[in-house]
Amino acid sequence: MFREGLLLAQKFLNLNNLRTYIYVTRFVVCRQFNRPFSLVHLEPKDIGGQQIRMSTPNFLLSNGKNMPMIGLGTWRSPPEVVTQAVKDAIDIGYRHFDCAHIYGNEAQVGAALREKINEGLVTRDNLFITSKLWNTYHKPELVRSACETSMRNLGVDYLDLYLMHWPMAYKSGDNLYPTCPDTNKAVSEDIDYLDTWRAMENLVDEGLCHAIGVSNFNEQQITRLLSFAKLKPVVLQIECHPYLSQKSLITLCYDNAIAVTAYSCLGSGHTPYEKPGAYPLLQHPTILAIAEKYERTPAQVLLRYQTQSGIIVIPRSVSKQHMMDNFKRIWDFELAADDAKSIHDLDCNGRFMTMKAAYGHPHHPFEPVHSK
Repeated sequence: MFREGLLLAQKFLNLNNLRTYIYVTRFVVCRQFNRPFSLVHLEPKDIGGQQIRMSTPNFLLSNGKNMPMIGLGTWRSPPEVVTQAVKDAIDIGYRHFDCAHIYGNEAQVGAALREKINEGLVTRDNLFITSKLWNTYHKPELVRSACETSMRNLGVDYLDLYLMHWPMAYKSGDNLYPTCPDTNKAVSEDIDYLDTWRAMENLVDEGLCHAIGVSNFNEQQITRLLSFAKLKPVVLQIECHPYLSQKSLITLCYDNAIAVTAYSCLGSGHTPYEKPGAYPLLQHPTILAIAEKYERTPAQVLLRYQTQSGIIVIPRSVSKQHMMDNFKRIWDFELAADDAKSIHDLDCNGRFMTMKAAYGHPHHPFEPVHSK
């Protein structure tokens, strides 16, 4: 493991950057001692000839690219409001946007990106854009066209990160939720996610994506993928919050230089799925007491809890004030160890996103059986 870290460090040192040397050295040490390798720094951006210092740190990914540690999630953001939300987010300082074909709003996100680029406020290179391959496009021959559809809708000529949204393949086609009328369950297709991954690797080779990763994979699936992949996943995106800490899975990722992005990091209180825990997460007495102690909102406490552990967060909001609060006031304080432990102790293996409609699929990651 340490030798692997040194080889990766040597690759990064080709950048001839002292700051990068420091971060990569930290990476090697953290890998050796099985610790999170949250490598972050503030990097000035050149916009219109002026150096503008961003107020959010970046995570140095294993491919040498920087990923902002907070992004704007766009799941369940209505198309009619998401364009303005993304424009507001860019004005605030967000440069990381988490998207997916299944969200049905990538064209509206793309309209906002184009407008802000045309205004000269940002350039494409200032942005970090993630999209995801949906379950009905797992056939290897469909992967490239699915990626190009997201790129076209977003108005970009490459993606910074493309994730396999789920390990399960649904029946191929444009019906995004093929359902059996007798059982109300998703109609699956016999496609191994390893074959899908091989097609995704080609996207990097062809320059359509800078990096690829996965979402909603369990430990066994990550391990199996690592044993097969020519290009290892750079990021795993998972549901992660105090009710679902995912410690073992995150440790596996850290051991293999995979960054972790947390969705539902504020608890997804408005989702129509499961409702774990005795309280909505943002209303839990422990969170409220810690928020009062630090003079922060409960949301800011939850975001800081994740980011100070090296976890990237993508809270969803269409409220400009909430986006501002989430972005600006989580970097100037740190939770004490006892407060972080109190939050960690809320773990009850409580999952909001269970994807029960796909129960029975051989690659379902959360069904109470061992997925392969």
